[in-house]
Amino acid sequence: MRKAKNYKNIKDTFETVILDISRVSRVTAGGKRLSFRVTLIVGDKSNFRVGLGIGKGKDVAQAIEKATADAQKHFITIPVKNGTIPFEVAAKEGAAQVIIKPAKEGKGVVAGGVVRSILRLGGVTNVTAKIIGRTTNSISNSRATLKALEQLAQAKPK
Repeated sequence: MRKAKNYKNIKDTFETVILDISRVSRVTAGGKRLSFRVTLIVGDKSNFRVGLGIGKGKDVAQAIEKATADAQKHFITIPVKNGTIPFEVAAKEGAAQVIIKPAKEGKGVVAGGVVRSILRLGGVTNVTAKIIGRTTNSISNSRATLKALEQLAQAKPK
């Protein structure tokens, strides 16, 4: 019982955006076994934390729970200065390529696709981003975005 109560409190403090829900199947000798895969982003705007989670389950609700737990295990903290990132970063993950640049106050989040969702949930208010890769795969693009944001976190402040 206590575990469910803590989970509810965690769920209330974070925002969640579902990026993708897919029906996947595994072929066995007895036929096809269907399950669902959910990809989602969990973010905490006030603390500039964001995480990507992927979960599979027999039904969508179970997959969402697993993906949420996975996202909370893989949080990264975005170093935000005056509502924007400190410097330009670029990252490549598979076929996905992303560039994220700082922007002046009042510009807003100028980005598309999953990059916009990740930056919004991470609490970044002024930034420009571009998906350069040719893929439209939301998992690859979100992994590339998080890889770029990790570069910000690993850089030493001057």
